[in-house]
Amino acid sequence: MSLLDTVSFQHITRILGVIDDLEISREAVEIPLSPENPGVVRLLPNGKLEIVVDAEMPFDDWLQALPQQIQKVMPEDTESDS
Repeated sequence: MSLLDTVSFQHITRILGVIDDLEISREAVEIPLSPENPGVVRLLPNGKLEIVVDAEMPFDDWLQALPQQIQKVMPEDTESDS
């Protein structure tokens, strides 16, 4: 059982693929390089979507659940206010 220590470029690329599929601007997303347990998807006070990778869940399993986690926290109106 290996824990994820750092979010790699390959992980970020795959996360951005999910973001692109959901038609969310990459500029509206923050992905910290340090995973946490548990991982979290939340809207920050500045309106950006923060995606923190789960340190203990297998990355592929976590990534598969990511679209649902994003949809739970995104407002119905996803237009940018900037």
